[in-house]
Amino acid sequence: MGWQQLLIDLDDEDVDTLEVALLEHGAQAVTLQDARDDPILEPPPGAHPLWDRPRLVALFDSECDVEAAVRGTYRTLGRRAPPHSVEPLEDRDWERAWMEDFRAMRFGRRLWVCPRGSTPPDPEAVNVMLDPGLAFGTGTHATTALCLEWLDANGADVAGEVIDYGCGSGILSIAAARLGARRVWAVDNDPQALLATRENAAHNAVAGTVRPRLPEELSALQADLLLANILAAPLIELADRIADRVRPGGHVVLSGILRDQAKRVADAYGAAFRMDPPTSREEWVRLSGVRREP
Repeated sequence: MGWQQLLIDLDDEDVDTLEVALLEHGAQAVTLQDARDDPILEPPPGAHPLWDRPRLVALFDSECDVEAAVRGTYRTLGRRAPPHSVEPLEDRDWERAWMEDFRAMRFGRRLWVCPRGSTPPDPEAVNVMLDPGLAFGTGTHATTALCLEWLDANGADVAGEVIDYGCGSGILSIAAARLGARRVWAVDNDPQALLATRENAAHNAVAGTVRPRLPEELSALQADLLLANILAAPLIELADRIADRVRPGGHVVLSGILRDQAKRVADAYGAAFRMDPPTSREEWVRLSGVRREP
C-alpha cells in the first residue's frame, strides 16, 4: 500500500483536538516535528515539544482524498483550513522509525510494556513484549496509558471474559491476558490491527487466550470487562452496542476522550452504567463504570 502525508505548520493550534479530528477523517497516524529539524514520534506522556515552529504530519493511505479530509477536519473545528501541503510517501518500512524512541515503560505496580526483542527491566513483572507494526498502541500515548493503569490496578476484575473494542496493536488485550483474563476478544475493523494483535499475542504466549475478531463476529457475546480506547464520537455512537456486550455487574473502561468531551460520553453511558469519577492525564480522560442490572 502507498501512502500520502499531510504537512501543516502550526501556530496556536490545539494539537490534541486537531489530531482527533484528523483521525476521525481518515488519518492513519499523526506526529509532530520541528519545521526546521527532525521529528519526534508520539512523545511520551507529559512531554510537549517546545519548538517555535511545530509541524504536524498526518499519514493517509494512497486511496484517501486528503484535501477532502482536510476540509472535513477544519469544518468540524469551525475554522478555515490553513496553508498545507500533501506529498506522496515512498513505500518503505517507515513504521519502524518510531522504534528508536520506544523504551520499556511501567504502568502501575507490576505491568511493563517493552519493545519486542529487548530485555525487560524486571523479568519477574508482568511484561508485555510489543511490536505494533502499523497498528496504534504502544503505551506511550496518554489514552493507552490510562487503560493500562486501570488494568494493573483492577486485577481481580480482569479475571473473566474481556472484550478489547478497537484493539489496535493488541496491547490492552495482551495485558489483560497476562494479568489473568480467561479469554480476550480483540475486536477491530482493520485487518492490519488484527494481524498485529495475533502476532503480538503469539509472541507473548497468550495466543490461546486472545481471539482477534471483526466487530460483526462478536454475535451476542457478553463480557465481564469491555475496554474501548477509540474516540469520543464512536464511543457515543456505539454506547448501546457496547452496553449490550457487558454483563450486569461487569466493567466498562473508555478512553480516547478529550476533557471537553468527557461529559457527553459519560451521559451516553449513564443509563446503563454506574459511572466512576473520571481520571485524566494531560488533556485526555478515562471513564469507567459498572453495568447496572436490567
